[in-house]
Amino acid sequence: MTGAMTDAMTDAMTDAGAGAGAAADPIAAPPPEPIRISLDPERIEQDLSRLVLTLVEFVRRLLEAQAVRRVEAGTLTPDEAERLGLTLMQARAAVISICERLDVSPDSLNLDLGPLGRLM
Repeated sequence: MTGAMTDAMTDAMTDAGAGAGAAADPIAAPPPEPIRISLDPERIEQDLSRLVLTLVEFVRRLLEAQAVRRVEAGTLTPDEAERLGLTLMQARAAVISICERLDVSPDSLNLDLGPLGRLM
């Protein structure tokens, strides 16, 4: 950027924030407070269960995506594709069944990775 262009941008940003009642500059705003882990002894089992189930569901989805790629590439026989499909459906049903037993919503199986976004 040229010096004149940089100066013009700086002046524009300064003028925009100089007025009374002007909103705070979003560039200068402090980062949001990080999410803190709250360890509640009464909920630790459920929280750990949710974490483990999230990782299991993540791996299951990875395996499912790999299976689709292999089927599309034609590297599986029809029998292998059928067995793989049934296995993945059973794995999904097992995750849902465990979620129900542990009173964990399957929709809550995700991790917030901060600036990277959600895991799934």
